[in-house]
Amino acid sequence: MPTPVKLSVVLPTHNPHPGRLHATLLGLSRQTLPVNAWELLVVDNASQPALTDLSPFPFTDQVHIVREPTLGLAHARRAGFRAARGDIVILVDDDNVLAPDYLSHVVRLFAAHPELGVIGGPSRPDFEQPPAEWQHEFFGLLALRDLGPAPLIESLRSHPGHGAWDYPACAPIGAGMALRRTALTAWLDVVPSACLTDRRGTELTSGGDNDIVLALARAGWAVGYFPELALIHIIPAGRLSPDYLARLNRGIQKSWMQVLTRHSANPWKPIPAWSVPLRELKAWFTCRAWASSAARIRWEGRRGHFAGRVSTPR
Repeated sequence: MPTPVKLSVVLPTHNPHPGRLHATLLGLSRQTLPVNAWELLVVDNASQPALTDLSPFPFTDQVHIVREPTLGLAHARRAGFRAARGDIVILVDDDNVLAPDYLSHVVRLFAAHPELGVIGGPSRPDFEQPPAEWQHEFFGLLALRDLGPAPLIESLRSHPGHGAWDYPACAPIGAGMALRRTALTAWLDVVPSACLTDRRGTELTSGGDNDIVLALARAGWAVGYFPELALIHIIPAGRLSPDYLARLNRGIQKSWMQVLTRHSANPWKPIPAWSVPLRELKAWFTCRAWASSAARIRWEGRRGHFAGRVSTPR
């Protein structure tokens, strides 16, 4: 019988960059939580060729490769969750480097706060090339955030009469998200075909982390931000290009509308498909999309917003 573990780390990956994956695994190998208290599940999401090399992670008895042939981050996460044996599950991306005491803090925080279902902390950048000043506006698109030195705990609040919900401002992002297994069932029990695929291959869709948070929060679990749960997010130079940021903003804004609609939490009304080109044209002038790279990125976000109010989540 497998040895019980307190915590499972789920690391989904698709055609990972060897250097960034190496840094992620090295960070995990340096965790202060005793190695016999946790396991690492690397979910190979249809990589070509299939992933086999997990060096420099040295604890071979505690690492497992899970194969998920259906492309999509939500599918990969679901496969990892179902294979995990821990009472706590932590999501780590293949370009994240966790602080050495990250896992130990997660165990401590869940023990101290039984009301919490999902927690996270600051995600700070390691840029391969320094960003320009104008690019700082778009750091949030790159899963970078720091809510400060104080812990924050929040619950979902509803607005009777019109069905809208306040998304918790301190809700964690997918990178480093830690979940209590008993809370996770609120998301796992959803029929897989009803879930958003989230990032899929080269598609810059998103929303899976928001989907998880809303499912848990609506089931009554509180969410939390704790500054000690710090990680480094490695940002390659290509992710700062105007074209990438424009595509990313469009994908994120579209997915955000879809996730809110899926949870009956969207304060924006649906719009007819025929109106989208007219709205995009108006936004082109409102955003002055021709004026600068930043203006075009903002306009692409508006395009995604309109598309998400028409489209149905896959």
